[in-house]
Amino acid sequence: MVKKFILGCSVAMLFAMLRPSTDSAQTTSSQPANFTKQDVHDNSSVADNDFPRPVLEHRNPRYQLHSADVLELHFPFTPEFNQTVTVQPDGYISLLGVESVYVQGQTLPQVTSLLRRTYGKILHDPEINIVLKDFEKPYFIVGGQVGHPGKFDLRADTTASEAVAIAGGFTTASKHSQVYLFHRVQTGWMEARKVNLKKMLKSGDLNEDVYLQPGDFLYVPQNTFSKFDRFIPTSSMGLYANPPLR
Repeated sequence: MVKKFILGCSVAMLFAMLRPSTDSAQTTSSQPANFTKQDVHDNSSVADNDFPRPVLEHRNPRYQLHSADVLELHFPFTPEFNQTVTVQPDGYISLLGVESVYVQGQTLPQVTSLLRRTYGKILHDPEINIVLKDFEKPYFIVGGQVGHPGKFDLRADTTASEAVAIAGGFTTASKHSQVYLFHRVQTGWMEARKVNLKKMLKSGDLNEDVYLQPGDFLYVPQNTFSKFDRFIPTSSMGLYANPPLR
């Protein structure tokens, strides 16, 4: 009788010890596996590729070919293929002995690789050297209320205030406090920045004067007063004079 009682107590204690583990396992399995970024760092079983990584920007992009650019092609071992080609308006260049290829928007290393593959159809492992003889010069554009709006060569480091001076300076209708600088960051995308040249020039502090990059567009808007100036009556317009009697 005593042995049966002891055996029964032992079995009851064993089930009591196992019950919490079973409940915990059921609770864990019933929860959805929603991972956060913190969980990824704490759980080595989740692959890093499950989350997208930021794409690094290219700081020093190579020059991309445009229409009307001129290239000199030199073949050291087959000089009979030496030629000078111009990028056509449709982006193609015509080549000796092979078909035309599309090069607009490509860099010189990319074009070199492309031409080696193209001439590899008729030459064995061709060696090609490419020289960019004529290309689109770096430029900036100034528009709006300046003395001489237009397109100008970007020959050296030029700031926004210097660009305005190159374009003939501000006019009486200029809004100096809201000059806009537009910069192309990607194909089809523009980045706009407002520059308060009035504040900088008045204080004599040009530390915030931004430098222009090739292709930048600087726009000087019209001030509010000049928009309504032509509607303000003045004595020179004769609006207050009595009309002559006929």
